[in-house]
Amino acid sequence: MTNELSPQYANELPMVVAKNVHKSFGHNEVLKGIDMEVPRGSVVSLLGASGSGKSTFLRCINSLEKIDGGRIWIDGELVGYKEKNGKLHDMTEAEITKQRIRTGMVFQQFNLFAHMTVLENIIEAPINVLGRTRKEAITRARELLERVGLASHHGHYPMQLSGGQQQRVAIARALAMDPEIMLFDEPTSALDPELVGEVLDVMRGLADSGMTMIVVTHEIGFAREVCDQVAFLHDGQVVEQGKPVDVIGNPQHERTQSFLSKVL
Repeated sequence: MTNELSPQYANELPMVVAKNVHKSFGHNEVLKGIDMEVPRGSVVSLLGASGSGKSTFLRCINSLEKIDGGRIWIDGELVGYKEKNGKLHDMTEAEITKQRIRTGMVFQQFNLFAHMTVLENIIEAPINVLGRTRKEAITRARELLERVGLASHHGHYPMQLSGGQQQRVAIARALAMDPEIMLFDEPTSALDPELVGEVLDVMRGLADSGMTMIVVTHEIGFAREVCDQVAFLHDGQVVEQGKPVDVIGNPQHERTQSFLSKVL
């Protein structure tokens, strides 16, 4: 194997391919051989109980965690490692940072800079990482704020915003880096119930625009209505995967059945 995916993907390269991915923290094996493909332009939700490995897998895709076994490719490029003569070699931090730019990530917590305005939060990385001019970054930021319904809030500070508004700013900030794929780690779990809808609406818009997305969520309605594929994780493994109508509407695995019976 090389840094590139095999010829079987030559005609239709998936955005993400994971093969036999393992990850442990000390003696705790969290991921136990994850296999998954995410076609470009598709939306995949990861469902499962807390501790099933969903968030860890997402962090591995973004190289926030280093995998212990297996391989992950984004757009055909091996993530986190270089492979030479069948051996893996660690990438440098600079190489990983450059690679990570291709993936936007939105977390449970908004992680906005409290001392910066909404606009300043969004333009920070495009200027300092991508090397864009301030004028270019501001123009793009204003476009994105319009997209997430916050055009009039560009001068506000995070503490002046609701949780839902802060999360929408976080989405705009991630999009400002022009990622190839967006990763969402339970983006609505820290929100009051009445604010969840406004964030999900923005995510629906992204899905409609053709953005490739992997979403860790407990929002079953979103998974059913918006996602192309649903993967159910249990104990570090994908135990069931398919179209939402099948996995959510007619689950076959007992763990999927048990989980859905409690959350639906």
